[in-house]
Amino acid sequence: MSESFHDAANLFVFPPSKSPHLLNPLVLAYIGDAVYEVYIRQYVISGANHRPNHLHKASTGYVSAKAQSKLLEALMPMLSEEEVDMVKRGRNAKSGTTAKNAEVLEYRHSTAFECLIGYLYYKQSFERLKEILDFAIAYKPNK
Repeated sequence: MSESFHDAANLFVFPPSKSPHLLNPLVLAYIGDAVYEVYIRQYVISGANHRPNHLHKASTGYVSAKAQSKLLEALMPMLSEEEVDMVKRGRNAKSGTTAKNAEVLEYRHSTAFECLIGYLYYKQSFERLKEILDFAIAYKPNK
């Protein structure tokens, strides 16, 4: 991998206006959704099949509410107390929107997972974030 590719992290230089602990869990889920989506897209593009339909299907198997809900269930025993607290905040947040293709509980757990990802991202716990993201790929929640 070229060094310039790794320097791309310098593109993301806008910190949140508040400490991650003080951000609304839905704000954390908003950025967490984007971080997770980019990570998964990079993963599927790293494979050999670059047909757009294949890329979309492959990534949906990871980023759907159902997949994220299953993944969170598998992750729970591995989370710290602080991370579990963040998951609970995300799960209990009132979003005002409804799931398109998921049950309400799956949607809430998906939001909780995204909240955790956003929290770790804004907290700059990148090593821990990578552990969780790599677990998501290894777990293959789309089974």
